[in-house]
Amino acid sequence: MVVPAGRVTLIRHGETEWSRTGRHTGHTDVPLTAEGERQAAALRAALVGRRFVLVATSPRRRAAHTAEIAGLCPPAGEPGTIEPGTIRAQAAGTPAALSDTAGAQAAAPGAEDCVVWPELAEWDYGDYEGVTTARIREDHPGWTVFTGDVPGGETADEVGRRADLVLGRVVPLLAHGDVALLGHGHMLRVLVARWLGLPPTAGAHFVIEPAGVSELGFEHENRVLRQLNARPAPPSRY
Repeated sequence: MVVPAGRVTLIRHGETEWSRTGRHTGHTDVPLTAEGERQAAALRAALVGRRFVLVATSPRRRAAHTAEIAGLCPPAGEPGTIEPGTIRAQAAGTPAALSDTAGAQAAAPGAEDCVVWPELAEWDYGDYEGVTTARIREDHPGWTVFTGDVPGGETADEVGRRADLVLGRVVPLLAHGDVALLGHGHMLRVLVARWLGLPPTAGAHFVIEPAGVSELGFEHENRVLRQLNARPAPPSRY
């Protein structure tokens, strides 16, 4: 087996009011709080010196805004921004971020290598959108999103299939370098589980903190979790 040299960097968006209060936030586009923006700004220090052949974000604004503040993607509407729904990375071969048009700047995070992948969206919580676990447990003791029913939303297996699609797209790119994925707590936890060959429900055993930087990679031919929730202290402003 030829082991790819690249690694997968997972970054959860910064704090929102709903994440701070424990409300399940799937499709609702809740903005970052001031603290969430400070957390996103601190990512610059956590990622200093890093170069990515591709930066992919969830279609939710809180993830894209985190990428922008962290310096990984240009602000919405500026040259180099890829519209939501665009999937530019190829399943095999040279990624578009390393194409002729990318030129000498291809290895750096920025305008030529930012894409939006719908599959990185957060778990669809259905009827539990905006509801806390504590409130759900009043009617369903012991409930968790990983093991309980989510009426009107996704099952763990369905989220796992989305994670598999993301990883299937990412792995060929690792032959060219590192890839960064900007997303959400529960979806990223499932991505970690599926990378390790575990069932989607095993995501319950990994906590992904707001603006935390985690890393997936290889030790020899084995897929491993190299880092979980690295994060420097947020600066006072950005």
